[in-house]
Amino acid sequence: MNNILTIARHEYMVNIRRPGFIFTTLLIPALGTLALLIGSFFAGQAGAFFSNVFESESKPVGVVDHAGLFTPILPEYADEYLLYTDEDQARQAVTDDEILRLIVIPATYPAANEVEFVTTETGIAAIDIEDSGSLDRFFIAHLLRNEADPTLSERVLDPYAAQVVNPEGETEGMTGVLNIILGFVVPYVLSIFLIITIFTTSGYLLRSVAEEKSNRVIEVLLSSVSPQDLLAGKVIGLGALGLTQILVWIVAGFGLSGGVVSLLGVMIPLFARPWVFVLAVLYYLLGFILFAVLMGSVGALGSDMQESQQLGGVFTFIAAVPLMFAGLIFPNPNGLIARIFSWFPLTAPTTMMLRLPLSDVPVLDIIISIAGLLITIPFAIWLGGKLFRLGLLMYGKRPTVREIWRQLRAS
Repeated sequence: MNNILTIARHEYMVNIRRPGFIFTTLLIPALGTLALLIGSFFAGQAGAFFSNVFESESKPVGVVDHAGLFTPILPEYADEYLLYTDEDQARQAVTDDEILRLIVIPATYPAANEVEFVTTETGIAAIDIEDSGSLDRFFIAHLLRNEADPTLSERVLDPYAAQVVNPEGETEGMTGVLNIILGFVVPYVLSIFLIITIFTTSGYLLRSVAEEKSNRVIEVLLSSVSPQDLLAGKVIGLGALGLTQILVWIVAGFGLSGGVVSLLGVMIPLFARPWVFVLAVLYYLLGFILFAVLMGSVGALGSDMQESQQLGGVFTFIAAVPLMFAGLIFPNPNGLIARIFSWFPLTAPTTMMLRLPLSDVPVLDIIISIAGLLITIPFAIWLGGKLFRLGLLMYGKRPTVREIWRQLRAS
């Protein structure tokens, strides 16, 4: 155990000082900051543009009431609408840009529903006139101002308040809906992080193995520690390095978002649906260990860095397969395809992290997937140690399938 921790500490301290690691770790937050600044700039420009176009907050809308239904204007609309008794004066106010636009209500209203809008606006602003909820409320409120039943007037203005319930009749208010949404987001993000961590860690692991093979240091190491201990130490050390990078990105994202989105995304599912969060973390850890061992051992079989990356990349692809089938898993999370992926150890972590927040996953699927991972990981460590030793000691070439089989039979 001491040898494993010593190797892990060495791998972590050596690689965390690499310029490439520091650059990559800081690059994502830097890009996020840049995107935020650019977005804020353009949002400000857009805000200024629409403010200049609409100017609804600074200028009132004029009203000429020939029908007598809007005189006087109700107090709650007095700040937004200005009543004119002289139509010519009101039209001149539009020309002089004193009011945003003018509504001319003819004497035939409401028998005829045609209303004239006088405006200098064009494009989107002009289209907005015909599709304005606030304008609808203004007309309805004044048409119903003399309605004897105030409840009816209120219901016309505010027809309904939606109450969402599940099939059992339990209320699903905004908090419940938010919990469901965020309960989905957290495991999905964890599945993305799993793939990112595998890809990131494998690069450092393969680089470390390739360097030690090229300078023959590996032969000295294997004379002091077993291949299993060496592989385990590298996986733990470089795994911690990858998780450090992910942690930096999470903290940076937390800061850039003001902490609100990140806090909601983690804390609400944690307290509202703790079993989903706990299982998602468990699958994340088991999946990371499994893929790190496999990629490290298979990557050691390569004759150079490029070949090792190609061999290890197979497992990155396998980890991402469930995400490629997300279009089939999301609509039917307990379907046959989703269940098959959950039973196969190499696709179980990602698949289960996608399924858990979407539905009540059968307990049998959870037991089979976790048991499969717990059985596969020790076997992968044993097999990985054999392949790791064989690949490291064969300098400059990749072992053939026959040589690999001979080594496994001899052990």
